Amino acid sequence: MKKAVILLSGGMDSTTCMSVAYKEGYDMYPISFDYNQRHKRELECAKNVAEFYKVKQHKIIKLDNVGGSALTDFTIDVPDYKGDSEKIPVTYVPARNILFLSYAVGYGEVIDAEAIFIGVSSVDYSGYPDCRPEFIEAFQKVINIGTKSGVEGRPIKIITPLINLTKAETVKLAVKNQAPLHLTTTCYKGGEKACGICDSCRLRIKGFKKAGIKDPIEYEIEIDWRDNK
Repeated sequence: MKKAVILLSGGMDSTTCMSVAYKEGYDMYPISFDYNQRHKRELECAKNVAEFYKVKQHKIIKLDNVGGSALTDFTIDVPDYKGDSEKIPVTYVPARNILFLSYAVGYGEVIDAEAIFIGVSSVDYSGYPDCRPEFIEAFQKVINIGTKSGVEGRPIKIITPLINLTKAETVKLAVKNQAPLHLTTTCYKGGEKACGICDSCRLRIKGFKKAGIKDPIEYEIEIDWRDNK
């Protein structure tokens, strides 16, 4: 059976990616990362998602974070959503996807995987530079020329099922694939209930509203799911 490494955060996007890999018949090997993020609740969600799909092995890799982000530095507040901005937000974690993909490629070579699934999107997203198509294309070139499998003509392929999807389209895809969205969380603040006001929550809420679907997770604030704005 063909194998795939899944970058599984425990959020909606990575879980939707996992549902795509499952539908496409991959033997899935999810990996998650503990980089001292304040939203560590995602790791528990990742464990639950991995158990839902009955995977053979789910790795959680411990990384020392480099700081400089509201998600890893507790002296920097997670900002409330203030609308679209051209600036890279303080929730950007320096080189996060570079590190994650590097580990995924190494692990992929060990288990002889054909693909890596990552839930990046360049449509409804927070403006992170490591979520853009240009970044994925560049990293694919690194795999092609910097790994044994690549040099031998069978490079591991980075698969990004969500990169051109809106959040509403991602929600619809997840529901179509019966992804366990009730087991996920997206909130940057990492509480038992999602805050509903951080950038990540607002993007998720917007996606569900535009999809015309009620989010199965709980929020600290009351949300009118009939309002698609």
